[in-house]
This record gives sequence, C-alpha cells and structure tokens, in this order.
Amino acid sequence: MAKTEERPQVPVRTVEERIEELRKRRAAMLDAHRKEAVRRQHERGKLSARERLELLLDAGSFQETDPFALHRSHDFGMERNRPAGDGVVTGHGTIDGRKVFVASQDFTVFGGSLGEVHAQKICKVLDLAMSTGAPFIQLNDSGGARIQEGAASLAGYGYIFERNVRASGVIPQISAILGPCAGGAVYSPAVTDFTFMVRETSHMFITGPDVIKAVTGEEVSFEELGGAMTHASRSGVASFVAQDEEESLAMVRHLLSFLPSNNLEDPPSYAPVDDPERRDEGLTHLIPDSAREPYDMHEVIRRVVDDGEFMEVFPYWAMNIVIGLARLDGRTVGIVANQPKVLAGTLDIESSEKASRFVRFCDAFNVPLVTFVDVPGFLPGTAQEFGGIIRHGAKLLYAFAEATVPRMTVITRKAYGGAYLVMNSKHLRADVSFAWPTAEIAVMGPDGAVNIVNKKEIEKAEDPAARRAELIGEYQRKFANPYVAAERGFVDDVIEPAETRARLIKSLRMLVTKREAVPARKHGNMPL
Repeated sequence: MAKTEERPQVPVRTVEERIEELRKRRAAMLDAHRKEAVRRQHERGKLSARERLELLLDAGSFQETDPFALHRSHDFGMERNRPAGDGVVTGHGTIDGRKVFVASQDFTVFGGSLGEVHAQKICKVLDLAMSTGAPFIQLNDSGGARIQEGAASLAGYGYIFERNVRASGVIPQISAILGPCAGGAVYSPAVTDFTFMVRETSHMFITGPDVIKAVTGEEVSFEELGGAMTHASRSGVASFVAQDEEESLAMVRHLLSFLPSNNLEDPPSYAPVDDPERRDEGLTHLIPDSAREPYDMHEVIRRVVDDGEFMEVFPYWAMNIVIGLARLDGRTVGIVANQPKVLAGTLDIESSEKASRFVRFCDAFNVPLVTFVDVPGFLPGTAQEFGGIIRHGAKLLYAFAEATVPRMTVITRKAYGGAYLVMNSKHLRADVSFAWPTAEIAVMGPDGAVNIVNKKEIEKAEDPAARRAELIGEYQRKFANPYVAAERGFVDDVIEPAETRARLIKSLRMLVTKREAVPARKHGNMPL
C-alpha cells in the first residue's frame, strides 16, 4: 500500500480572501515606502504632496480625484512599479469656503515626473475648474518629463499647456513652485497668472547647470540659475517669494481673498472697517519741496487703501513701478504706481512689461484699477532703445486703453510726455482723473524744455545762466501745476492729498455699475 504523502496543514481560503491579504500586504509595503520617502522629503526641508494640500485647503474639505490611477508604461522595468496616483494628487476643496481645484505633484513617486496618466489627472481637474468656474492651483515639485514614457510624457505637457491657455482670463490660475521645475515643465507656470517660489528649495530653469556648463562653459549654481530670488529680482518669473512652504501656501490663500472665482463674477466684497471718509493729513506733507527729491510711493498707497493693507506683486523686480492688490471701501482694486525712489520713477522695458500684464489680469477678472502717477518720462539710453522700449512701452499703453474695468488716476507730482499718456491718462479713457496741487503735467521737465525752446535766446543773453534760470522759473509757473490741464478737462479735479481716499471711494461707488461695449473682433494685436 502506497504511503500517503504528508502535507502541511493550511487553512482553505477563498480567492477573495487571498486578494484581500495581498492588498493588505501591498498597502503595508507602500505605507512603509511612503513613510521613508516622506522622511527624506522632510530632510530636504519640503512637505509631502498631501501635507501641502492639508495646509492650503480648509480643514476636511479636500476631495481626491483618481487616487487609484496607474501608469501604463511597461518599458525599463516600469511594470514592476506602479504606485497608485502616479505621482500627483488631484482633486478639489475649499479656501475660505470657496471652491478651488488643485494638483499637487508628489516628489516621492518617480521624483514627481510627469507621465501620460499623471498629465491626464491634471487635465481632468483643469477641465472641471473651467466648467465650474473655480480657480486652479498647481503645486509643482517635479523632476520634469518621465523619460521612460518618452513622447507620451511630452504630449502630456502639451495637453496641460493648451488647457492653461484656454483657461487664461476665464479662471484664476496660480502656481506654487515648491521644488524643482525644469525643462518644458516651466511653461505651465509661465502661462498661469501668479507664480510663488520658496527661498532655497524652489528652482526653475529650462536647462540645468550641468547642461549650461557643457554647452557654454559657464559655471552656475542651482540657486544662482533658477532660485527664488533670481526669478523674483532678475527674470520677472516669480510673482511672490516666501521663506518656507507654510508661508507660501498662506500667501496663496491670502491672494485668493482678493480675486473672483472666474471672469463672470466680481471680486469678493467685504463690509469696510476703515472709515470711507477718512482723511490723512500725512499725505499733505509727503511730497518733498524739491522736485528732484524722491519719496516712497508705498507710503501713499498704504495711507489711501483700507487698513493700509497692500499685497504687492513682483516686489523685487522692476522696482521703479509698484503693482499689487488692495481694497477700497471693502472692494478689491488693482494698484499701479510709479516709484520715485527707483530710477526716479521712469518707465523702462521691464516696468512696462510688469505693469501691462498686471493691468490685463485686473481687466480680465473685473478688478478696478487705481493708478498713482509720478513719472518724469521713459528711461533714456541706447540699451533701452536697442532693447525695444518703444514696443515694450506700447504694451502698457495698449493694456490701459484696452481695459474696460473702472479706472481711476491720481497724479501726485510729475506727469511728463508720453509716459504720462500711457499711465492711465484721461486721453486713454480713464474714467476719473485727479491731480494733487503738486502735479506737473507737461511735455517734459523745465530744464529740458527751456534748453530746447529757448536755446538761442539763452546763448544771446548777456548772462546766459541768469536768463536760463529766469526762463525755467517762468516755465514752472506756467506748467508745473495741474490747473492748465484742469482747464481743458484733462483732469477732473485738483484735490487735497488728504482727501484722496474719500474721493477715490466715491468714484468707485459711482463706477461700480460701469459697463462698456467693445468692437466685435477675435482679439487685438498687442505689441508683444
């Protein structure tokens, strides 16, 4: 009789039980991997993708989309590593109770690299954001295109870019760079409305330091090439810079408090705490006696707006012009102001670009514009002329002339030549234009004007210097005041500086129902 083979006694399990066991084992493995990956992320001074969303969104509001999505690549051994979510966490939640859509790249999964499914997840929430009229926020932390997926990863970027462009001017789009963002990946943030970066941990560039060294021989560090302060002060890519991720995400939340959810809504309006009739006598003494002496335009803005709160955009780039968001009478307004402390407030290539894009953003999202003018002209020099100051200056002219939102202007001091015209002048259909008694509205400053108009007379005089000084004084009496322009209706009123806030608020209330028809056209041809 054959001996019966002894077999180990094991419990009989159903297929379902076996599947459940494997799922638990896989979950435990993934959980252990995530914990280690998150620990490494923290060591780099960075938060995980989900931690960022917890800080950005209202507590408990996040609803995830496609948490089980898996990549489809089977090349380079990828079939053995298919983490759920494919390196990006997407979904929707609320900020201060208002709906937003989000995509947070997960650097712990394939270095946050973008593949086909990764891109599809981002496109899905972007489509939902557009169809429901809600802002879109992307938190970038990615090594770039996923090499293993080849052309499919490149196509994914293209699909995202196309949606960014279609969403432009329809919903606010905000990018927070919280790690690397290189190669083609940089163009999505470049198309969005505002870009946040963090000192030391955020980096953006088309080609990295190693490639630059190999091609050009230049040696440059990551921070010098694409760090937060480089893009905030030199390239004009970073709208805001934060010290750490928590500050950056808090700033994103604060920015959204000024903005509407989409282009069909007005910005949020709050019951004002600051007295709408408040006078500020400090403004009366703010302008120096000498026209050559600078002052800080930030001080003017802070004294006029609600509670002195001003969220400046691009505070480190093209500092000869100041732009940002504030409130008047509880309503959001966009501020554009010349800064006499930097380059005497002249307009140059970079300041023209900075201001014109902001003006167009405000116009797209129904944000009224307030302009403070103290501009002696465009910055002279061959570098500016060869760099195309004519074309770039025309961008600002175009942006203001195209804008249909309520537009108010306050001329505080100098308003000379073409620069005066492009700074939201009455001639570009500004709705309301005020001037302080210190305003000087003229073709150019007294020195230059006298040198041109009275050149021969000065040369023939017995005492050229005395005659020149006499003519300058005459020019100043005639033109270094706002009343000649006021006679012609080029300014609506000459007001006391102390009453600027009250007059602007009354004008804003009057303009709140402004509606302006524009000619039917596909789009204009802006001098880009």
